[in-house]
Amino acid sequence: MKFFATCSKGTEGALRQELAALKLPAVRGGRGGVHFEGKLEHGAKACLHSRTAMRVLLELAAFPVSGAEDLYEAAHAIDWTPWLTEKTTLAVEATGLAPGVTHTGFAALKVKDGVVDQLREKLGARPDVDSRNPDVPIVLHLDGGQGTLSLDLAGEPLHKRGWRTTTSVAPLKETLAAAVLLLGRIDTGLPFVDPLCGSGTLAIEQALRARCIAPGLDRSFAFQRWTCYRDELQSRWDKLRGQARAAVLPSLPAPIFASDFHPKAIDACRRNAHLAGVAGDLVIEQANVRDLQPRGEAGTLCMNPPYGERLIAEEDGPEARSAARTQERKLVGFYRLLAELLERHDGWSAVLLSGNPLLQQALSRKAEIDHRLWNGPLEIHLLRYRL
Repeated sequence: MKFFATCSKGTEGALRQELAALKLPAVRGGRGGVHFEGKLEHGAKACLHSRTAMRVLLELAAFPVSGAEDLYEAAHAIDWTPWLTEKTTLAVEATGLAPGVTHTGFAALKVKDGVVDQLREKLGARPDVDSRNPDVPIVLHLDGGQGTLSLDLAGEPLHKRGWRTTTSVAPLKETLAAAVLLLGRIDTGLPFVDPLCGSGTLAIEQALRARCIAPGLDRSFAFQRWTCYRDELQSRWDKLRGQARAAVLPSLPAPIFASDFHPKAIDACRRNAHLAGVAGDLVIEQANVRDLQPRGEAGTLCMNPPYGERLIAEEDGPEARSAARTQERKLVGFYRLLAELLERHDGWSAVLLSGNPLLQQALSRKAEIDHRLWNGPLEIHLLRYRL
């Protein structure tokens, strides 16, 4: 079987490292994700263990598309009985464009018609559509004259670990935070400090990673509702999850500190850490970042500083330009403060997410890693420094 694990733009390398470490067969990089092959249990293993994947897709068919009828014919030609019965539900999500297919809603409808017509012919009845929580999420991707039909093994995106109910302003997705830790080469055996923790995503992901807690350990997945699950996968899935639970470390190999100046952020961090099962692993404090001091001879400072608003544009009026300049001066002052904090941490490493070139200018040192990522639509840089 052919699988494709999707991820945020710029994190393909981190995902490829992860899936290769899981010993999944035929791992190779792709645009927007990573390909691998194997049995259904390999796809389930990726759902269980991957910290950076957004979705894991099982490819059912790849076909040329010259018009909408090709979508119906491709869907109708697939035997859907291993995945669906007349009593299970489905939903179709479509992305991309193809000749004669310029509306994703219409494309999804054509695929749905092909699926339910085929099942009606085989079973004498058709399944229902449930767009909110389907048993079988079907994904159509169109790319020029090529179409691909896949099943989404996870259902809900993999970044929804189940622990984040409270967020601060502009939180990182859990999958992006996990990629930052991996791409930033952060050592789980050394102290970890996030002095701008917000709702705690970086610190919590570091704790889960350091204790080897699989991100999918306590959540359910769409593949558990497939027709073939009980026949082919359930016993193997139970074994995979049992092995993952046995691999969890009872405590951290090194301390993790999370702090923020804002009381609401600290409250959010504590609630999220509790729901993630790592509240006892983190030292969470309300503190001003300017008071930060080294917590030992070596470790990692990891943070996502504020990016600031957009740059001044030529068409801005006098008031807007004045406000933007004031905000920029404050931001530069804050970035200079961060630069001073780094100087206090001789022997440490620092991993920062930079969404503003003013930060790199203020730090005035060469990064040993400078990796482009995207936080939603924003291009950012992962910077690692040896202090």
